[in-house]
Amino acid sequence: MEKQSFELRAQQAQRLVQAELEALSDSKKAVEMAQYMKSEMPFYGVQKPDRIPILKKLSRDYAPTCQREYIKIVEALWQGEHREERYLAIDYAQRFVTFADCGSLPLFEKMIRSGAWWDFIDPIASALIGTVLLAERQSVAPLLYKWIEDESLWIRRSAILSQLKHKTATDNTMLFQFCLATMHENEFFIRKAIGWALREYSYTEPQLVKEFLLANKAKLSPLSFREGAKHLLKSGALK
Repeated sequence: MEKQSFELRAQQAQRLVQAELEALSDSKKAVEMAQYMKSEMPFYGVQKPDRIPILKKLSRDYAPTCQREYIKIVEALWQGEHREERYLAIDYAQRFVTFADCGSLPLFEKMIRSGAWWDFIDPIASALIGTVLLAERQSVAPLLYKWIEDESLWIRRSAILSQLKHKTATDNTMLFQFCLATMHENEFFIRKAIGWALREYSYTEPQLVKEFLLANKAKLSPLSFREGAKHLLKSGALK
């Protein structure tokens, strides 16, 4: 009975989102958004500012009561045929991230593998995976060490970006190992992720990042080095 109730609520949440997005759909914007995102998955043409009221209504009417319901609703939203439905799935998952723990990781991994593009993957990695990692590092870190060797570049990118918001709580050994493990790759999204992760950490530990960059300058791609050194160059810590 409880399972049926969760599934029903998830279906209702999905229908609410679809109806709200359909009411605001704009075919011209939909084409423009798909072109910008290089997406074959269609858009409704509803931009972020207009999605915020939908998220508020969704969060008010379908706030999860437990992790099982949280997962059911996120899954239902993610199954939508339009890109904005997936954006709202991620936004909803972030809004109620207190319900996320190691038990949510299979769902987040599924979203990364099926999403397979930066607009989905980056918030999942930093805000969802990152939050669980921060709370349960001993349980999550071994999984991420497997992810950094995964065939999917989006899984590897997620591992690199998982500590973006950790600041002083960053496991710099893991961060640097992940950069070392992938710095040989030619893939733009991996090179960019390395630079981004290093740049973010340089705000917290400039000396450590400077030492890493200089020690590995010959192996890092110019893109990774340039992105990783941005803050250090601007602040004068690296010349």
